[in-house]
Amino acid sequence: MMARDAYPYLIPLVLVSVGLFSFALPGLGVLFLALAGFIAFFFRDPDRVIPEDETVVVSPADGRVVSIAKLDPASPASPTRLSIFLSVFDVHINRAPIAGRVKDVVYHPGEFKAAFKDAASLVNEQSVITLEGSGIDLVFKQIAGVLARRIVFTKRPGEWVAKGERVGLIKFGSRTDVILPPQVEVSVKPGERVYGGSSIIGRIRP
Repeated sequence: MMARDAYPYLIPLVLVSVGLFSFALPGLGVLFLALAGFIAFFFRDPDRVIPEDETVVVSPADGRVVSIAKLDPASPASPTRLSIFLSVFDVHINRAPIAGRVKDVVYHPGEFKAAFKDAASLVNEQSVITLEGSGIDLVFKQIAGVLARRIVFTKRPGEWVAKGERVGLIKFGSRTDVILPPQVEVSVKPGERVYGGSSIIGRIRP
């Protein structure tokens, strides 16, 4: 399956490729066809098996965990920021980490620093989404990277989302942060690969 956002890029590339082949320019035709293939690969949207356990928080994105840190290291009750870096080779569909109501969506324009750097969480273009779940509120961020120039979030405040449901994407390399409240115990480590909707990144303690 492929995200519909691919088509505005994919269709022109395929048409140009066909035109180039018809004008006996096979070298350029192959180049544009290869670009079309990359677009189809980048916007792939595989189905995922979502954990049914209501006490778990799932990853909002595919990628590598690059940072896990308390927002306030001096406070044991501080929320934890878990950051996931998405390379251009990762699936870029974003999914809801918990079931709940979309409480707030705030867009912040900003810079386009490399998404694997911690500074990207603070200064890069991003959408900040707050979900109101059963017993907890959870914030996650869609953060643009060096190549990313458009963040897509498909839900509106007031809408209900299921855990692992598709909620948007970030185009061409990015970062996703999850702000886990103190009652969530982190269950991954830096360096681990996670998969949107299916990887468990935390458990809600009683």
